[in-house]
Amino acid sequence: MFYKGEQDNRVLTIFWNSLYIAFLLLPLGINLPTPFFIISIALGVINIFKSEKKFISDNKILLLFPLYFFIISGSLVYSENISDGIDLTQRSLSLLLFPIIFLFVKEDASTVKKLFDFLLFGLIISFFINFSLAISNLAEIIEGDLMYRLSLRGFYSFLGVIADGWNYLVEAEFSQLVNPSYLSLYILLVLSYYLKNKLTSGLRFFIVIILFLYLFLLASGAAYLILILMSVLLIFNISDRSKRYTMLILFCLGLTVFLKNPRVFDFYTEATVYEQTMEYDNSTLEKFRLLSWDASIELIKSAPLLGYGIGDANDILIEKYKELGYDYNYENKYNSHNQFLQTLLQTGSVGFGVLITIFILLAIRMKRSRNEFSVFLILFISLMFESMLVRFNGIVFLSIVIPLLLKKRSILSSRIIRNAPAIKNSTSIELNP
Repeated sequence: MFYKGEQDNRVLTIFWNSLYIAFLLLPLGINLPTPFFIISIALGVINIFKSEKKFISDNKILLLFPLYFFIISGSLVYSENISDGIDLTQRSLSLLLFPIIFLFVKEDASTVKKLFDFLLFGLIISFFINFSLAISNLAEIIEGDLMYRLSLRGFYSFLGVIADGWNYLVEAEFSQLVNPSYLSLYILLVLSYYLKNKLTSGLRFFIVIILFLYLFLLASGAAYLILILMSVLLIFNISDRSKRYTMLILFCLGLTVFLKNPRVFDFYTEATVYEQTMEYDNSTLEKFRLLSWDASIELIKSAPLLGYGIGDANDILIEKYKELGYDYNYENKYNSHNQFLQTLLQTGSVGFGVLITIFILLAIRMKRSRNEFSVFLILFISLMFESMLVRFNGIVFLSIVIPLLLKKRSILSSRIIRNAPAIKNSTSIELNP
């Protein structure tokens, strides 16, 4: 299950095993995996100095990540809030280190596949923990209501309690461990990785159902949009016309179920009146996100070239909320909820240019198949709806996954990838889960 390299290369062995444990713990909260990420970074740096090989020039595009790091760090020069800027710079160190580390680490297909295996295990554990917490909270809410209804109306009242309980479950904040946007990203990437192949076993089918249920209960609008696009791409990748029509019918039925989630279905109503800033308690998160975008765009117009600095961007945005009367955003100190807008606020068009270049190159690499392109959509749209390079769990995850995708031999490529010399008695492994 864990990585096993040559006995005299314990550095790489512990490096990969630390990453595996970190990916397992990632859906359970950021404090748990952080020590293992730090261990993997330290050992990765040691491996750079121990390695006799130079990095492959075809992978030099990975150096865009260190460039992005130096740009956001350089914006400290014109930031007044140095303390917050240094904190974010420290959280962003993995953007500098992991891409450089992967220039000197030759991964094989089975090694990388295990990253997704461990992430999958962590998601399953996270689902049952969150489900247990939600059921526990639900039981407390309806404990006294059940006997009262049964005494008045009998069986139909019992069904009413069940219906009320379901409504509470789907409307409640399901994840109490990690932000739902990040969990949705992890789930979608795992699904895209594993749905390449047929569901040939009951266990695989059960796991996919659990992941879809998890997505439904997390109720992330961005995740729903990505899932729709992924499904369409996968359906039109089916060569058999009759099977394609069958999948289209199932897709429409599933779409109906997902959009009936009250936390998503009400989005249009709330979004169309987002300028009415008084009754926030009945609004959705999407409404606050639109307000964040509106305030961010107003600020970007005033400092398009260099932005406001990594330390001051959020402070200025919060003041803009107050100026515009977006009280709920102001009280909760929301960021831009869009990484591209966040980068424009921090470093202007200079940092934005590097970030968008990374994604343009990623789109070029991922255009080889619909499955790979769906992975690009997952990452790109996720950053459109969340400032994922602000929190450590988003920074460290993307600083590992995107460089592996950008390497000449992508972790999703259907081509055969040669194993590293450290693994004996094997000539090649095809990257299929």
